[in-house]
Amino acid sequence: MDSRPIGMFDSGVGGMTVLKEVKKKLPNEKIIYLGDTKRFPYGSKSKETIIELTKRGIEFFIKKDVKAIIIACGTATSQAIDTVSKMYNIPIIGIIEPTVNYILKQKNIKNIGVIATAGTIRSNGWEKALKERNSELNIINKACPLLAPMAEEGWTNNEVASLAVKEYLKDINNIDALILGCTHYPLFEDVIKKELGDTVEIINTGKMIADFIKELFEKENMLNLDNNNLYEIYLTDIECNFVNVAKKLINEELSVNKTEI
Repeated sequence: MDSRPIGMFDSGVGGMTVLKEVKKKLPNEKIIYLGDTKRFPYGSKSKETIIELTKRGIEFFIKKDVKAIIIACGTATSQAIDTVSKMYNIPIIGIIEPTVNYILKQKNIKNIGVIATAGTIRSNGWEKALKERNSELNIINKACPLLAPMAEEGWTNNEVASLAVKEYLKDINNIDALILGCTHYPLFEDVIKKELGDTVEIINTGKMIADFIKELFEKENMLNLDNNNLYEIYLTDIECNFVNVAKKLINEELSVNKTEI
C-alpha cells in the first residue's frame, strides 16, 4: 500500500476530465491537481517552452511527495514526456501510451481520427506512437486550436461549439474511432457524437489513463486502501473560468489554491 497522493498536471481545466475518470476507478486515491492557467494554452507554444513548463510542474509535485504523476495534457504528453521521463525517478504517465495500448487490443479499429491542439498535431506524437506498434493503421490528424479555449470558457454544448466541431470534423471520414487527443475535448463529447454518429467509437483518454493507473498500482502494490476520496486543486492564475467549468464536470463544489511554478 502507498497512501501518498497522485499528482495530475494540465494547462487548464481539461485535465479535470482525467481526474473525473481516475476518481471513478480509484476512489480511495488522493489527487493533487495543478492547472497552469497563467500560461494557457500550451498548444501554441514551442516544444522547448512546453518541456520547461512540464519540468516545473513535475518539480511542484515532487515537493508534494506524490507517488506518481499524470500528465493530463495532450500537448505536454506529445512534446515533453519523453524528455522528463528520463530526468525524474518517479512514474510519469501521459495520455498517449495508455490509449495506444487500448487501441492495439481492438481488432476492429483500423482507421483512426485524431483531434488535438496544433502543437500536438505538429509533433506527430499520436501517429508515431500508433504506427510504431502497428504500421497498418490509417491515421487522420486534425488540429482543432479553438476547442480548448472554448472549453475554458464553458462553450462546449451550444451553437458555437456545434459549428466549430462540424467545421473541424468535416474532412474526417470513414473512421472506426476518434481519439480525443486533448483532455479538454471530452467536454465536447455530446456534440462530437452528434456529428459522427453511433458507428464511430469516441476515445476519451481519461478512461484509458484510469485503467492504466489502476493496473500499474495493483501490480506495484501502490494502491491506497484508506478511504481518502480527497483532492487539492492548485492554479497558477485564479482569475479564470476554471471553477465554473470544473464544478459542472464533477458535479460538486470545489475550492482552488493559487500557486506559482
